Amino acid sequence: MAQVEFVKASHVYPGAGRAAVDELSLTVEDGEFMVLVGPSGCGKSTSLRMLAGLEEVTTGSIRIGDVDITDVAPKDRDIAMVFQNYALYPHLSVADNMAFALKIAGVAKAERRARVQEAARMLDLVDVLDRKPRALSGGQRQRVAMGRAIVRQPQVFCMDEPLSNLDAKLRVSTRTQIAALQRRLGTTTVYVTHDQVEAMTMGDRVAVMKDGVLQQVDTPLALYDRPANAFVAGFIGSPSMNLLSGVLDGGGAAVVDGHAFALPRPAASAPSGSVILGIRPEDWRVAGAGESGYPVTVQVVEELGADAYLYATPAAAPDVADRPAGELVPQVVARVDGRAGLTPGQQVRLAVVPERVHVFDAESGRRLAG
Repeated sequence: MAQVEFVKASHVYPGAGRAAVDELSLTVEDGEFMVLVGPSGCGKSTSLRMLAGLEEVTTGSIRIGDVDITDVAPKDRDIAMVFQNYALYPHLSVADNMAFALKIAGVAKAERRARVQEAARMLDLVDVLDRKPRALSGGQRQRVAMGRAIVRQPQVFCMDEPLSNLDAKLRVSTRTQIAALQRRLGTTTVYVTHDQVEAMTMGDRVAVMKDGVLQQVDTPLALYDRPANAFVAGFIGSPSMNLLSGVLDGGGAAVVDGHAFALPRPAASAPSGSVILGIRPEDWRVAGAGESGYPVTVQVVEELGADAYLYATPAAAPDVADRPAGELVPQVVARVDGRAGLTPGQQVRLAVVPERVHVFDAESGRRLAG
């Protein structure tokens, strides 16, 4: 086990107009479960492949512990990789698949058997060790791939979207198993996913990337409560944060579609006077009689039992026919009481306390307040 450190590490693909990973500086502590998350093309998988030695480091360096591994061959980095596809040998049994790398490395047969048995017990694979991959479910195949990495006892696990081929229900159960297993083993792990729910539920810390640039790295709850910019605010959370364009009125409020939102103190300021207000769905509430609020028209009510998600459009927003071609109608999402009795077409007012409003600069996207 060891600390992993990216030191201004960049990678530029031949012929590319910009770096796929641009001066990434990130430290993964010894034994930490670090998740890299972001949309497709953000550089998260390239960062992982740089660590594994599958992509070169164009500039900068990568260290594991006290060793600079930037130019070290992949086989000498003491890293175990788990890929999106299982990549199991179809003609070998589960036990032989898990022991294959150890056999190539010249590990004694008794030691190989002991390591495979230990990993199989961890992963609940003891009863299927004699089966071939074709006789396994998708979840079992993924656990075999995990076992193949575990038996090597590496310094670092690298996992590249290992759950993306599983169905939704199996993905939920398997991600909890992986997180629990990593905590039991205590092995430094770098895990890549595009699914922010996976990132929030699995990682000790989460690194959010966009266009090859690290946007923010923090604990899941800190990312949720204090996103560094509007991109992180909109990416982290499901449903995502509502982002509303407004203008500062100079009196501690921002005006959105004619409605003034009181801002958290200290009052935010933006060079251009234009801001983006971020409000989580759970921070809205339906305003009571005689109470001011942001007027919206209900479009869809998604019933979830005790709660419901209300999807609405601002009442002051122009109709679709009056909007410029290609411009989408803004949507507001609010979590409300599942028995509130709201119906499509109904107009309601949504209120929020100033302390729950996040404020971002409209031009740079950086956090101003909240």
